[in-house]
Amino acid sequence: MTAVSPARAERLSASPPLFDSPFLDRFTRVHPALPAALYGPAAAVLVVASVHVSGWLPALPAFVTGYLVWTLTEYWVHRLVFHWEPSCGWGRRLHWTLHGIHHEHPNDVRRVVMPPVVSLPVAAVSMALFELLPGRGVGHAVTAGFFTAYAVYETVHYRVHHHRPSGRVGRMLRRRHLLHHFDDHERGFGVSCPYWDHVFGTAPRSRPGRTGEPGTLLGDGSSQPAG
Repeated sequence: MTAVSPARAERLSASPPLFDSPFLDRFTRVHPALPAALYGPAAAVLVVASVHVSGWLPALPAFVTGYLVWTLTEYWVHRLVFHWEPSCGWGRRLHWTLHGIHHEHPNDVRRVVMPPVVSLPVAAVSMALFELLPGRGVGHAVTAGFFTAYAVYETVHYRVHHHRPSGRVGRMLRRRHLLHHFDDHERGFGVSCPYWDHVFGTAPRSRPGRTGEPGTLLGDGSSQPAG
């Protein structure tokens, strides 16, 4: 497996600013622990509220439903929105801002997770919609499952880029996601939910002769493609 040159490694890890204003650009760079810190406690509060109102029996399947709704959201947003590359200037700019910069600089640890300026409005709208569901406390539990799955997704996404997992599941998730980045970006859209790629026919395929992980690790723990 060929090591990456220092220049290539630097280009992959240090992404350029998205805005000319340093103040605005600061909001596009996020500590990877922030989603779990924000949405984990929110999910816990919502679970307690749901159980208090309706009990465990309705809350548990509602929570699982919310979790599954997120996994489908993760897959389809990644596939249809993040990988939609329009030809017009504003469209190319939007694609670069939403996802293109992550593919070009996948090892920038501050650009792995979604900034709260994007995730919080999405979370608020999702919660408002889930609260319309019939049943006392059901909306709380569905939202809790949705938030939990989102926090899991962001944590998994960070770890597959910046840690070499020791367990079989972790190695599988990392390998699949690095294939998405460095082998075929039109496959492998489920980061924390690889099963949807099998359901919808987009599971990653290793090229003949390619074995093991398609990347190596630098000293800082960042993943890099084989050269």
